[in-house]
Amino acid sequence: MSKNYFEVIRPGVNTTYQDKGRGHLYHIGIPFSGAMDNRNFLISNKLVNNDLNSAVIEFAYQGPHIKYSGEKIKIAVTGDVVFSIKKKDMEINCNCYRSYEIENNDEINIISTNKSVYGYLAIGGELDINYQWNSCSINTKANIGANYGKKFDKGMRIDLKKINLSHDVKKINYINTKIENIRVIKGTNFDYFSEEGKKLFYESEFTVSKLSDRMGMRLEGSKIENIVNTNIKSEGLIKGVIQVPADGNPIIMLSDHGTVGGYPKIGVVASVDYDRLVQMSPGSKIKFKEINLSDAETLFKLYEMETQNLLSQI
Repeated sequence: MSKNYFEVIRPGVNTTYQDKGRGHLYHIGIPFSGAMDNRNFLISNKLVNNDLNSAVIEFAYQGPHIKYSGEKIKIAVTGDVVFSIKKKDMEINCNCYRSYEIENNDEINIISTNKSVYGYLAIGGELDINYQWNSCSINTKANIGANYGKKFDKGMRIDLKKINLSHDVKKINYINTKIENIRVIKGTNFDYFSEEGKKLFYESEFTVSKLSDRMGMRLEGSKIENIVNTNIKSEGLIKGVIQVPADGNPIIMLSDHGTVGGYPKIGVVASVDYDRLVQMSPGSKIKFKEINLSDAETLFKLYEMETQNLLSQI
């Protein structure tokens, strides 16, 4: 066993290991998975001098409370997160988007996300975890990935293979911006819906349901009328596709989505808006705005350039 490790005192809500995910496996029913908010995932790794695809700890709503044993190590938390570090008898209220040095017996308490869903804890080094299809990403629905495909549990250990030697403090000024309109491209079954249904899709306001997770985001609001068939032969799905089942309430497929589905698809969320979409907590309001494929590609390229610019500032 490693001499450098964390012990989980409290696992938090849906705490898992994630990296960039696993590609090219849709044909055998394995979704992409990976970090829900890719930009915050990348920034967390850069803050502790990790390779950008290193495994991090992703949590939802409430994060883990963990205690460290070992040599000095750097950690960083990204997202809109409230957390503290306990050193001996002193508790420090910490800030996201900067690195902190952790010593033997220090504790990290990730209390909650703030009006968002996902946060990320990066540890400066290499975690001693297993990989499946070149990724550690955990999919709890399929029991795939590190930790036997299970979310964190009380008492488990987070072992490290090695520690980064750098002890300099890194930080960046970054604000998680909110989004009012989710930009979408027409789906392959767009014409299955009535003119009134299409109008409601673009002009109505939807509410994020409590029945949302890493697999999908269920919406509540105006019912989208289907005038052709509420079921189709199962077809391949991608992250961000918006299905409309018979009840007329849209469902957005997220990172752990099933790879095939039989509900008509009215649209697909533009990749540029995905990171901010997944951070919309239950009760948040969503409106959709149509854009074409060419604009979606251009916007995503600009978003990727902006992300790289942020990383270069660290």
